[in-house]
Amino acid sequence: MTEKKRTEKILSLLDEHYPVDEKCYLNYEEPYQLLFSTILSAQCTDDRVNAVTETLYKKYPTLESFAEADLAELIEDVRSTGYFTAKAKNIIGSAQKILNEFGGAVPGDIERLTSLPGVGRKTANVVRGHVFGAPSVVVDTHVKRISNLLGFVDSDDPVKIEFELMKILPEDHWIRYNLQVITHGRTICVARRPKCGDCFLNGLCAAGGKPVS
Repeated sequence: MTEKKRTEKILSLLDEHYPVDEKCYLNYEEPYQLLFSTILSAQCTDDRVNAVTETLYKKYPTLESFAEADLAELIEDVRSTGYFTAKAKNIIGSAQKILNEFGGAVPGDIERLTSLPGVGRKTANVVRGHVFGAPSVVVDTHVKRISNLLGFVDSDDPVKIEFELMKILPEDHWIRYNLQVITHGRTICVARRPKCGDCFLNGLCAAGGKPVS
């Protein structure tokens, strides 16, 4: 089997087992809310972030209210997401920069997005993919780990992985791949205890105990 055929088969099986729609796991209504939720999601589960933002976005209903937020109070509001001081500072700083430099609108290009405090390529690509519909590869811990296991990449560098996956995956799978791999990593390819015997990708996985031929 050629590498191209193996990749196509893996993507086909992911489509068969997981949703092909590109619904975001983080709850939001406004673009800035997705930005802030993604900032909060670093080293935190989506469920925890959604529980926090359910009240957070009612308390701070506008971008201006975040820009004017008291840092100490916002820290307490997001404390349960971890790394709360840095996250609160980055949210306030990003809100202020969006208002002062970008006319109150979350920018859609990666250069301006990554100029915001606490926003790296992963966060920027989440926003670009879900808010602006721009084909984007999001490299989180699941994508990094499972893409290495599948043999798509051989790197721990998220930026290098992002660009490698952009070459390997068709554009219509860029965002979809991230969401499907997150589900796969939570249910079957669990980091500490992978269920290789139950995995529908076992025979195609470079680390699945079977040779790829």
